[in-house]
Amino acid sequence: QVQLVESGGGLVQPGGSLRLSCAASGSISSIYGMGWYRQAPGNQREMVAVINSVGITNYADSVKGRFTISSANAKNTVFLQMNSLKPEDTAVYYCSYRRPGASAYWGQGTQVTVSS
Repeated sequence: QVQLVESGGGLVQPGGSLRLSCAASGSISSIYGMGWYRQAPGNQREMVAVINSVGITNYADSVKGRFTISSANAKNTVFLQMNSLKPEDTAVYYCSYRRPGASAYWGQGTQVTVSS
C-alpha cells in the first residue's frame, strides 16, 4: 500500500554534509509516523530521527544538534539533513512509514559512508 523511494546517500568526508530524501506514495493516512533508521554491520538497527503527522520530532542522542528531519510536499516526503558527519555515522540508512496499529513499511536503504 505504501512505497518509499530514498535518495541522497553516498561517500562524504568527516565534517561534511549529506541530505537524504524519502518520498512516500500510496495509501497514506492523515495520521502517521515517518523516520530514518540506520544499521551498521554488527549493530542493531537504531532510530535516528522521526517525525509524525503533526510535526513532532524526535532524535537519537547521538545525532541531536547535527541532524534535522523535516517534511515537505504535503508531508509525504521526508528529509534528513546530516551535518558535521562523523565516521560513526557510517551505516545503511532506511526510511520508514507507519500508520497507527500497523506494521512499518521500509525503503530499500541507502548507504552513507563517512571516511577520509
